[in-house]
Amino acid sequence: MTQSTFTQEELLRYSRHLMIPEVGLEGQKRLKSTSVLIVGAGGLGSPAALYLAAAGIGHLGLVDDDVVDASNLQRQILHGSRQIGKPKVDSGRERLMDLNPFIKLDTYCSSFNQKTAMEIAAGYDILVDCSDNFATRYLINDLCALTARPDVYGAVYRFEGQVSVFDARRGPCYRCLFPEPPAEGVAPTCGEAGVFGVVPGVIGTLQAAEVIKLALGAGEPLIGKFLVFDALEMSFRTIKLTKRQGCQLCGEHPKITHLIDYEYFCSINAEKALDAPDMITVKELAARLKGVNPPLLLDVRTPVEAQVSALEGAVMIPMEHLAERMAELNNYREREIVVFCRTGTRSKRALHQLKEKGFSKVKDLTGGINAWAQQIDLDMFQY
Repeated sequence: MTQSTFTQEELLRYSRHLMIPEVGLEGQKRLKSTSVLIVGAGGLGSPAALYLAAAGIGHLGLVDDDVVDASNLQRQILHGSRQIGKPKVDSGRERLMDLNPFIKLDTYCSSFNQKTAMEIAAGYDILVDCSDNFATRYLINDLCALTARPDVYGAVYRFEGQVSVFDARRGPCYRCLFPEPPAEGVAPTCGEAGVFGVVPGVIGTLQAAEVIKLALGAGEPLIGKFLVFDALEMSFRTIKLTKRQGCQLCGEHPKITHLIDYEYFCSINAEKALDAPDMITVKELAARLKGVNPPLLLDVRTPVEAQVSALEGAVMIPMEHLAERMAELNNYREREIVVFCRTGTRSKRALHQLKEKGFSKVKDLTGGINAWAQQIDLDMFQY
């Protein structure tokens, strides 16, 4: 690539880069010749995509099958109120091309899974993991290891965030650190636990920094290092990682040689399969509560969520404490119990736990308390 690769307008745009010895014109050329796929256009993907586009990464790919929701806007700064209801990749395209019209941007409004990942990721030099679930994290890690590419990883939880670069050619992979996914419910999603809005901004920006360093060949990437950020303490600490010899993906005797069914591996759908007798709609519950022998309401949200909305008379046991506090429900074993949470994710897990412990008359409230607010109590707030 020669200097003529850039227009005068581009050189002015990147002038602050051109003055840095570690970048300069040659480094900016490397950025322009680099292709990066960002998996997820949400809290992490927003700052990562914005800074990579602004930096002049020549070819960006953005994959996400979701649409913009009002609840995204507290942290997903790639989108705005006018984009609510639009596919995130379409909203992202508008913003990124306005930010830097000199890049090439491909968008994929598609699920990134073992059937589509190879085709979508073909031709990209670096993958950036901005996903929000374990199935996709294992998929990206395995894909990168099998195709000899770096995986720039990020994750957030409430006030905390994590960043690393997994590159099986030069260090450990994600499976070296986490050989197996956590048990169901141990690691709640942002939709269940919440996230402090600026934390994805910090972590996504750090992911972008790692991508740019990799493209430039500058500095020391976080290969073999796991960076942990705590916003409450305003602290960063780095944990050293080593390659695990017995890793099934990148160890001495690998057993994983192709992409697998990651949803099954992480048991994502285990909690979704409920039989009709295990479910109750909000309209059915409203009628039952007015009759004789009403069911016991079990709220498995956190107390802070009850500040927004609550059902009168409900017993509250947060999902994360249900196993240790289940004895509190022993007096209700013969009574019908209706479990609810915000939208129905945690309550499904609670139902399975209760049934395993012998509670036979348990139902899950379809759609959670938000569905109650939408259909029964229109004055109740949703969140």
